[in-house]
Amino acid sequence: MLIFVASSIASLTLPLMAQDADAEGCKDLPLFNRMPGFLISECKQTQFDLKRFPTGPASEEGGLAKSTEVEGAFFFVRYELKEGAVKPSPLQTMRNFQNAARKGGGTIVAEYPGWCKAMVDETLNDGNGCILYGTTFKFGGKGKETWAFVESNGEGESYEIWLVEREAMKQDIAVGELREQLDKNGHIELYINFDTASATIQPDSLSQLEQVAKLFQSDPTLKAEVGGHTDNVGSPDSNQKLSEARARSVLAAIVKHGVAADRLTAKGYGQTTPIADNRTEEGRAKNRRVELVKR
Repeated sequence: MLIFVASSIASLTLPLMAQDADAEGCKDLPLFNRMPGFLISECKQTQFDLKRFPTGPASEEGGLAKSTEVEGAFFFVRYELKEGAVKPSPLQTMRNFQNAARKGGGTIVAEYPGWCKAMVDETLNDGNGCILYGTTFKFGGKGKETWAFVESNGEGESYEIWLVEREAMKQDIAVGELREQLDKNGHIELYINFDTASATIQPDSLSQLEQVAKLFQSDPTLKAEVGGHTDNVGSPDSNQKLSEARARSVLAAIVKHGVAADRLTAKGYGQTTPIADNRTEEGRAKNRRVELVKR
C-alpha cells in the first residue's frame, strides 16, 4: 500500500472536487489530488508489476522515448472532465503536477511539452503510444523510490496517472522450499531486479541471492547452472549479450556470499526460451528471469 508520512509528501495537493460520480471503487492516489472539474472514470492496481517510465528523448522525432524500468506496487487512475466544467490546456495540467511535485521534494525526470514528440513504452500506454504533454517524476532516494507519469489526452478533456512504488518482489520461498522445488523440478526461477539494460543487480534483490547462497551452504554437493533469460523486447543479439552478462553477475553475487565458484556455471539464453506469452506484459515479466538449474 502507498503510505506517505512525510509532511512534504502530504502537501502535494491540487484542488479536490466532489467524488460522487467517480467510477465505483476508485479514489485519488495519496500522492496527488485532482485537477478541478475532473472525475475518475477508470482505475486499476496490481501488487507487483513492471512499468517503463519515459526518462529521456526519443532517438528520432516520434520515436520511442528512452525509458527506465521500475518494479513494485502499481497504480493507475484516469480522469475525465465533467460536463460543463472549465477545460484546462494540456500544458496547464502538466505544469500543475510539476509544480506540486517540486513542492513535495520530487524530481522532474523528463517532460514532453507537445503532441507526439516521442512514444511511450507499451507498459504504460495501451493506445497508439504517443506522449501528449506528459511528464515523469520521482520521489525518494535509491532503495525507496516512487515514480509517476502524468499525461494529458485529447485537447485536455482527460489525463492519466501511472504510479509505481519501487520495491523488490517479496521472496515467498525459504531455503527448504527452494531445495524442495529444485529437487522436484530440477530448476528454480529467480526474478532479480537489474538496472535497465544492465547486469548491475539492484540492492533490493540481494535478499533473494542470500537465500540461494544458503541453499548451497545447506548442501555441499549441490552444483548448478545460472541461466539468464530475457523477453523479446529489443534485438535477439542484444538480449543474448544481456542475458549472459546478467547470468555472470548473479553467479558472482552468489560466490560473494561464500559459495565456491566451481559449483556454478553461467550461461545466457537471451529470448530463446520463453515460459510465458511475450505478447502480454505479464508474460514478458515472467520471461525476464534467472534460472538456477541443477547439474
